[in-house]
Amino acid sequence: MFSFITITVLTVVVAYIGYHLYKESVMASYEKYTKTVLENAYTITTDYSFGDLISARDMTPEYEEMRERLNRIKENSDISYLYAVYFEDIDDIHSLTYAINTKTSEELANGGLYTYLGTTCEEGSFEDETLYALQDAVKSRRQESSVLDGYSEEYGHMLNGYKVIFDSEGNPAGLLCVEIDIKNDISKETNKYLRTIAIVVTLFAVVITGIYIAIIEYFLIYPITSITNAANDFVTKIDDYPAMGESAKKLEQKNIRARNEVGELYTSVSKMETAMAKQLHDIMQYAENTLKMKDGLMILMADMVEVRDSDTGEHIQKTAAYVKIILEGLARKGYYTDILTPKYIEDVVKSAPLHDIGKIKISDVILNKPGKLTSDEFETMKTHTTLGRAIIDKASQDIEDDGFLLEARNMAASHHERWDGKGYPEGLQGEAIPLSARIMAVADVFDALTSPRVYKPALPFSKSVQIIEEGKGTQFDPKCVEVFIEALPEVEEILIRLNPGYEPDKDENDFKS
Repeated sequence: MFSFITITVLTVVVAYIGYHLYKESVMASYEKYTKTVLENAYTITTDYSFGDLISARDMTPEYEEMRERLNRIKENSDISYLYAVYFEDIDDIHSLTYAINTKTSEELANGGLYTYLGTTCEEGSFEDETLYALQDAVKSRRQESSVLDGYSEEYGHMLNGYKVIFDSEGNPAGLLCVEIDIKNDISKETNKYLRTIAIVVTLFAVVITGIYIAIIEYFLIYPITSITNAANDFVTKIDDYPAMGESAKKLEQKNIRARNEVGELYTSVSKMETAMAKQLHDIMQYAENTLKMKDGLMILMADMVEVRDSDTGEHIQKTAAYVKIILEGLARKGYYTDILTPKYIEDVVKSAPLHDIGKIKISDVILNKPGKLTSDEFETMKTHTTLGRAIIDKASQDIEDDGFLLEARNMAASHHERWDGKGYPEGLQGEAIPLSARIMAVADVFDALTSPRVYKPALPFSKSVQIIEEGKGTQFDPKCVEVFIEALPEVEEILIRLNPGYEPDKDENDFKS
């Protein structure tokens, strides 16, 4: 197929170039012929001082004698039209007027009529491009003959030869024009050329391609197909190490012994598959260990904060579980579809435990104070958001992360921002707050409400839910609250499981905000 396509493309290129060279040669011959006829006719008009007749708008007795001689020029040549024209107003291309025309005896016998000096050319007889060319020749007093390659729907492909007629004082009076219809002649010659090329090249291509295919089939296609099938089988089992090993053994059993590049290819592919199977197994094991280590380090960092915060309890596990519930609820409802990809959801759930990482830099005196914080202490406590962001930024400086640390940073920095813009540290509002942080805000506040702290007992489940609902559209993203409320059975199940001592129906009026 490659050989056939190559030959075909080369044939088309050669034929295309040859066609255009041939066409240019034919066109050059026609242009030369057009100028020759035009010069012969121009000599006749000079003998009769035709320029003076046009300038005087006068048809002397010699006018018809001149026409007869021009008629013979047309009769004995292959031209389609021979005529003379002039501009009544040189600045108006549509003021073109006939000075004389010619007819063959056959045209006259079929009812053809002469056109006389002063007959206005019919509108549409000439393309504007042609009229501008004629006007330019007159204005520039061009001496030499010129040829214009023209085309129109009415007359087809024509060669228009023209030469300015001057009067005895050297002023341009009009133009002598010759037209040759070359459409049929060029089409006939080029089609004949193309047919000949097509037949010869097709036969050549068929013979060469047949021989080439037979040789390739025997020496290349069969062994390469065997190698390819074995390689494809290997690739389809890329996630199954035992199956990959079996596939590599199957290829080895083909035992291709070609003493050429194909044999070398077989040996190389066979060795490569065996090595890849082992290497991929090692890589997968390494990647799995790395992922476990990353998750373990994340949990370890979060645990370091939890150990220092005596009131946190199972805070990181519960908030991560609530975050997952909200993420799945938003995806199920079709909210934020441009953000909630499976990868994004996985990154947010895994990085959720790091949302309070900044507390590791907050003094134990403030972090575990049993009473209400002073204004200064509260301002210090608020810095855990910016401190958390700084910690994660520093950790990610030399890591090419694809989303995990970015969402950890977003949650650490912005989980205390409010939907109405009254939160901290930056006072972000609405969807300017990262989605992961808006989700964590609901999960974090709900866990704070339902968990005991050194300065308060846990609130009842119903009261905590009521507070979350009251914050909808002010403190929290309404959509996050909506899906959270819809999943209350799952929320309560997590709360009871991770807070064994929690009493859902307990009434509490002593909550310290």
